[in-house]
Amino acid sequence: MDGASESPVQDTPGMGTALVTFDLDLITMHVQASFGDLRQNTTASHIHCCTTSPNVLTAGVATNTPSFTGFPLGVTAGTYDHTFDMTLASSYNAAFVTGNGGTVGSAYNAFLAGIAAEKSYFNIHTSFAPGGEIRGFLHLVPEPSSFMLALFGVAGLFARRRKR
Repeated sequence: MDGASESPVQDTPGMGTALVTFDLDLITMHVQASFGDLRQNTTASHIHCCTTSPNVLTAGVATNTPSFTGFPLGVTAGTYDHTFDMTLASSYNAAFVTGNGGTVGSAYNAFLAGIAAEKSYFNIHTSFAPGGEIRGFLHLVPEPSSFMLALFGVAGLFARRRKR
């Protein structure tokens, strides 16, 4: 996350990283973030979804508002680690649920689709930049076992093709 990724671009030394992990069996979202060098104190943080095009533009807030539960506010640097139960309405912005089918299940599906399509971003708002000082678009990264399974599948196709 950085100011250059904001819309509009922010002149800030602030930077950060975030890892958002979904457990599709437990229907949870684990958010881990670290940030620093913000120009002024944090006022909110959440995930926005879904932009009309991947990795650009802006969108409404998808997760709880005004800020993630327990996110460090009033600071210029910090860390965050929290797991959300995505079956609860409190994990979402009510407007996101309403705009995406009206149920938590439909909101969850829209949220996952937005992340997979790279139309969601993590945003940290500050008193310097109330609309957001730093942000970063979320990019889908398969967990290692799925990645390895896919590689073995491709290798198997090549081996099978070679035998013919």
